[in-house]
Amino acid sequence: MDYQSWKSFYEKILADLKIDSKMDEKAAFILDEFFDKKKRNEKNTYQKLRLQIEKKEIFVFGSGNSLENSLKNVKVDLKNKTKIAADGATSALLKYKILPEIIVTDLDGYVQDQIKANRLGSIVVIHAHGDNIDKISKYFSKFKGEVIGTTQVDPSAYKSLLNFGGFTDGDRAVFLADHFNAKNISLIGFDFDGKIGKYSFASKKDKAMKLKKLRWCKNLLDLFEDGYLKYY
Repeated sequence: MDYQSWKSFYEKILADLKIDSKMDEKAAFILDEFFDKKKRNEKNTYQKLRLQIEKKEIFVFGSGNSLENSLKNVKVDLKNKTKIAADGATSALLKYKILPEIIVTDLDGYVQDQIKANRLGSIVVIHAHGDNIDKISKYFSKFKGEVIGTTQVDPSAYKSLLNFGGFTDGDRAVFLADHFNAKNISLIGFDFDGKIGKYSFASKKDKAMKLKKLRWCKNLLDLFEDGYLKYY
């Protein structure tokens, strides 16, 4: 999804969740600066993302209540699939000895597990939004493997950031896979039953906002056709 297509959704999300777009822009500027200082080769990472996704079967792991039970009982051969973890789901995957090829994160989960996975080879897609400036500043330099940066504002204002569409970690992972022409996308640990999974690492005070974000996640996932997008 290009930015002009994404913009209409973004503006509705801003209004609904009372998000300050200026803070999103500030976060994007700070993340972009970190990439600039580190002189990372994002073009190579971008191409590696494409190779991991294009025309392949993709499994995206969310942080819902069903995640851990699904990992215990999953019937598919994940070794032959590209695995994308949405933020905190990384911790569950590592617990079950599964290394995701890609992690999509705004650094809300247990970041030490994401740093570990990055060191082991996972490409980490770090997202900037107004509420995670402190986490970007704290953790960016700790990712020693391959990373790429994303924003939910107009990416043309930044040197190193991209906008594939999407808002929460889970739906952004799906938009990422769609951008690189995945063959199909299967979702594990995506629950919209009003409950917050433990791998979301959300505090009780964040619950109301988390549920609003999950509703937007569902709305955005509903844009994709049945069959192309499959829930496990």
